[in-house]
Amino acid sequence: MEFPITRMRRLRKDVRIRKILRETRINPEDLIYPIYIKEELKKGQKEHIDTMPDQYRYSLNDAVNEAKRLEELGLFSILLFGMPKEKDELGSSAYDKDGIVQRTIHKLKDETELVVITDVCMCQYTLHGHCGVIRDEKILNDETLQYLSRIALSHAEAGADIVAPSDMMDGRVKAIRRTLDENEFYDTMIMSYAAKYASAFYAPFRDAVCSAPSFGDRKTYQMSPFNITEALREVELDIKEGADIVMVKPALPYLDVVKAVKDEFKMPTAAYQVSGEYSMLMAAIKAGYLTEDSIVESLASIKRAGADLIISHFTPRFLENHELECSINI
Repeated sequence: MEFPITRMRRLRKDVRIRKILRETRINPEDLIYPIYIKEELKKGQKEHIDTMPDQYRYSLNDAVNEAKRLEELGLFSILLFGMPKEKDELGSSAYDKDGIVQRTIHKLKDETELVVITDVCMCQYTLHGHCGVIRDEKILNDETLQYLSRIALSHAEAGADIVAPSDMMDGRVKAIRRTLDENEFYDTMIMSYAAKYASAFYAPFRDAVCSAPSFGDRKTYQMSPFNITEALREVELDIKEGADIVMVKPALPYLDVVKAVKDEFKMPTAAYQVSGEYSMLMAAIKAGYLTEDSIVESLASIKRAGADLIISHFTPRFLENHELECSINI
């Protein structure tokens, strides 16, 4: 049918009609909040992250209190990043049973009903800031796998629901799955950073957790921003190795990758709206160049591309203003 019988504007003539015909919806359970816990901080302390407006490094107790506050607003899932007191060449504090992440997991499981997800990596625990074992300034892939497996196991023993390896070492999902199963953690899920790009959008995060590499870069293990076929190969390998959920990181510059991954594999798919994406939008909002509608528009684009789950620093803002998603008139 053609005009005047078909009038597409009927479908958007007022806010009520636009709401009932909305194709993409963002629910609280779709969002995961990444939170930073710093071991050196005492109860009642939090540090503002200069490169990430309205984001903080928390003490253990304050991180749990913030998680509880957000749970009351509708939060379902949280992703933990630890900042230890001490670092060494092998990141041994990352798998310490009394480490900052392990203690946070215990407290969250005791005091909340949240799904607890943990980042499994070595970068913020090592003196060199890389995601693996180093020899002669070379990142050793196979030697790193045993350490990543120990970290994941320590998180599972503390009660984590999902472990999320973010290192991009080859074979790490298989190594972690084997270790978890050998220790009878059959139900601990793996959310793999399957297609993680070597992105300029990570810069604020590296400031947040003090994990910038002391030499070189991460381009030998994180992916080239120019490649998508390689991303599909990475995701396929992680699925074969036992990943339960696959992730694309970052999100906004890689929406085509999110869509391709979801279309190709039909797996539970997460996308990480990283620190640089957050800070970019926040800077524009604070400068008056954009309105807060841009937050929901960005989240909607990620969901529309195919992400089932979105890891985002905007999660508290979304939950605190539950009308934000409902009132947007774009």
